[in-house]
Formats: sequence, structure tokens, C-alpha cells
Amino acid sequence: MSRATKYQILIAICVVATVSAFFVPRIAQDPLYHQFADQNSLFAIPNALNVLSNLLFGWIGIEGLYRLIVKKSLQINPASYPAYFSFFLALTLIAAGSGYYHWFPDNQTLIWDRLPMTVAFMSFFTILIAERISESLARILFPLLLMLGIASIVYWHLSEMGGQGDLRPYALVQFLPILLTPLILLMLGSRYTRNADLWWFLAFYLLAKIFEALDAEILEILGVMSGHSLKHIAASIGCLVFLRHLRFRSLTGQ
Repeated sequence: MSRATKYQILIAICVVATVSAFFVPRIAQDPLYHQFADQNSLFAIPNALNVLSNLLFGWIGIEGLYRLIVKKSLQINPASYPAYFSFFLALTLIAAGSGYYHWFPDNQTLIWDRLPMTVAFMSFFTILIAERISESLARILFPLLLMLGIASIVYWHLSEMGGQGDLRPYALVQFLPILLTPLILLMLGSRYTRNADLWWFLAFYLLAKIFEALDAEILEILGVMSGHSLKHIAASIGCLVFLRHLRFRSLTGQ
């Protein structure tokens, strides 16, 4: 399969997914989404483990920024420096935003949980485009992807306030990159080693979604920790795997 054909496949998936999203009925935020299984407090912290488990994102984000800015020890593509910076900054903001949301879980605080997550998704996808497809394309798309991601959250929030909640754009900007990522990894090579790390990154993301779906069941089994807290831990480990990928990879052929 030629490289041009691979690009056409990726573009076709983007077009089909985007058009299909507008044929799906509006998706309002389920009010029960905020009723997490573990509502136990600890030292006056409500929903304590759901709040505190977000600290892992902050640690990884701060370490990533330190290694990127101060130690300059990450093996990055210099053309995509803003995307790496944005990714690790977003992780630190996830720790704050998601912690705030889980302290007071409702639609008003959920926006601060989702905004930095969307920035992280778009930043990672930009990095992938730069390393696997085109640096120049990534430079053009990065601000556009960030704006689309943020706009999807603002649109959802405003639609909920108007009584006609619509999660379709947010679902598209979150799950389309996740759908495209394994295809890009399979079809397009990289100049860097340790490609298995990126598959582990995706595996931990999938594991996090499974934990999220089994929130109450996991709490019933473990008794001390819910699926949602484990979701935060699994997603954090995935981000740690990506940080280690950037630390220890090298250019192929070196």
C-alpha cells in the first residue's frame, strides 16, 4: 500500500466519522454520571480517592515539564516543541481540574475536568502527526486542533445551560484521535525506537475506560477503591509510559 493510499484511508475515516456524528441524535450529559460509586471522605476531602488519585497526573506533568524545559533530556522532535509542552502542561492542569470536579461533581465543574484532557488529547495527536506524517502539517493543525477541542467543550457547556445538551463534538474530538492512533502506528513508520511504548500507552487508556465503566463493580470487589479511581491511576501510568518513551527512545539507525 502506497503512502498516499494510507493518507487517503485516514482522511476518509475522518470525513466519515465527522459526517456521521451529525446524524446521531443530540447526546446530553447523563445526570447520573456525577454519582460515582466511591463517595467516601478522608480528612474533610469529599470523594477522597477520586480527588487524590488525580495527583499522579500532576506529578507526571511536572516531571515532564522539568525534563523538557530544564534538563532538556527528552528525545523530542524540535519542530513540535509547543505540542510536547502543551501535553505536559495539560497533565498538571488535569490534576487541578479533575480534582476540583471530583470535589464538587456537577456539570459546572465538569468543564474544568474536560478542558485540560482535551488539550492533552490534541497535543498527543499533534505529536503523532509530526512524527509519523508531516512536521509542517502538524504545525498547521496544532492550533486548529486545540481550538476545535476547546470549542467542543464550550459548545457542550453552553448547550447544557440552554437545556439541549450535546456531547457529540466532544465525543468526536476525544475518540476520533484514539481511533486513528493505532491505524497510524500500524501504517506509518517512525524515526524513533521503542514503538511498543505507544501501544502500551493506548493499552492503559483502554484499561482506564474499562475501569471507568466498572466503577461500582470494582468498588464492590475491592472494598477500598472504585473503578473511577483506578481509571485515573491507569491513565496516569499510560502518560508515564509516554514520558519514559520520550526519555529513552533514540533515532533509528543511531
